[in-house]
Amino acid sequence: MAVSKEFADYCCDLLAGVGPCAAKRMFGGWGLSVDGMSIAWLIDLGQGERLWLKTNDNLRSAFEAAGCEQFRYESKGRMVTVNHFAPPEEAMESAPLMLPWARLALQAALQAQAEKAAKGVKPARITKATKQAKAGKPAKPVKKATPRKSVK
Repeated sequence: MAVSKEFADYCCDLLAGVGPCAAKRMFGGWGLSVDGMSIAWLIDLGQGERLWLKTNDNLRSAFEAAGCEQFRYESKGRMVTVNHFAPPEEAMESAPLMLPWARLALQAALQAQAEKAAKGVKPARITKATKQAKAGKPAKPVKKATPRKSVK
């Protein structure tokens, strides 16, 4: 099933504490990014729309300790796990409750970017909002974009 634009907008609002969040269509779901760095996916695996936050081996323990579900799917008869976890249910209620989890996702994205840079891959542009998020400061609220009218 496809993930709705409304859910993508809601999740961007939840994650906005770490910087301006952008949602981009991806295989029937959405990819969410801050400053060009992927921090989350929105995918419906048949159980409803879900937010999956980026993590890595260094940060995974925080998600596991909170009992968060890891992203898994079946491919060629075997289960495949990916370094994305669903946040705790209560974090989906408000941006302040989501903020610590969003910071972990951003930290995972920044670490992935640093690893790419070490391999010689050009890094994404770092903005003031990203620097503030790394320092643990909340980002300034993002002004909502006005939806475009469809042309027939």
